Amino acid sequence: MNKQESAKRNLLIMWFANFFVAGSMTMVMPFISLYIETFGDFSEKYVQHWSGITFGITFVSAFLFSPVWGKIGDLYGRKKILIICGLGMAVSIFLMGFVHSVWQLLLLRFFMGFFSGFIPMSQAFISTQTPKEIAGRVIGTLQTGSITGSLLGPMLGGILADTLGYATTFKWTSISIFISAMLVITTKEFLVEPTKGTKSHYSSKEVIKHILRNPVLLTVLLISSLVQIAHFSIQPILSLFVSDLHGPNNVAFYSGIAFSAAGIGNLLMSRNWGKIADKYGYIKILVILLFSAGIVYLPGAIVTSLWQLVIIRIALGVTIGGIIPVRIAYIRQEAPITMQGEVLGYNNSLRFLGNIIGPMLGGFLSGYFGFSAVFISTSALLIMSGLILLVSLLRHPKLVKHTA
Repeated sequence: MNKQESAKRNLLIMWFANFFVAGSMTMVMPFISLYIETFGDFSEKYVQHWSGITFGITFVSAFLFSPVWGKIGDLYGRKKILIICGLGMAVSIFLMGFVHSVWQLLLLRFFMGFFSGFIPMSQAFISTQTPKEIAGRVIGTLQTGSITGSLLGPMLGGILADTLGYATTFKWTSISIFISAMLVITTKEFLVEPTKGTKSHYSSKEVIKHILRNPVLLTVLLISSLVQIAHFSIQPILSLFVSDLHGPNNVAFYSGIAFSAAGIGNLLMSRNWGKIADKYGYIKILVILLFSAGIVYLPGAIVTSLWQLVIIRIALGVTIGGIIPVRIAYIRQEAPITMQGEVLGYNNSLRFLGNIIGPMLGGFLSGYFGFSAVFISTSALLIMSGLILLVSLLRHPKLVKHTA
């Protein structure tokens, strides 16, 4: 089997692995706040605040460890890391089905964070096997796996939670992630041939210097945090917002629908955004996507029914779904192949930083100012990210090359 055939086979396998991981993670995401409510008689503000903290704590450990995984991946390969991450997540989620307090759930979600880089690491795994001129399309294709899982996961999780209970859903969820780890074993790891003149190994100091020498690349990495703050600010409290709009009946199921709506938009456009960016330029398309996402999320502040929220979430998915594959394709273009894992590790670490701040910000804003404030702040952050990147593009036009 030649490298091209191996790359196609790896892409197919990792598509299914990402499908199972994303589906499993989003099975439990919509009802973390509802799960906390079962631990005692708590006020609504208490549940909102602790939902944000419990949701975000996973990303504290992920933020700390992501560059380490990236560095290890560059040195020793990413396949082993993917297997370790899959097994670590499976054990963590399985144990969450036995907790009886917020503190126990908090500790397990912190532990899970050390292994939460499966999907970003799989993107690096596929990216380094992909010629840079088609990176957007290939990463967009891979992302449809996680999107499809994210689309089905919340609805399936809602059904399981309503019928079997929250604790049992955690236990069943862990099985899917274990399957993903087993799928990775069947892949074959290799790299696209490095460009002549590039080194076979870069120190962390050299990697950081490479990033700092390119202000546009640095801006793209920093914006990762702002995008995640915006995107994740609503996640831990979405089920509470759905309950407020729709009522308490089957709230886990309807929360799952609201979560999945963004996945529909993602699925429709993520691969297409990758193809468009391959053709017209990654930074230009990123600027358009950031402005568009900010504009479509703003009406969420005035919704009065569940179907209105669902439509907004679909529109958000169409726009925000292209940001990840386009961003990774841009990094693939700007970073030598033998340092890409570490650069993507810093990118993931900054994303996880946004995942830490976003849920806590959303919980705070909704608790003190209402749900509308979360949508307004989310929209403002996305538009601000677009402005920052546009300024960087205009100030450093020579750095915004396009090789497709």
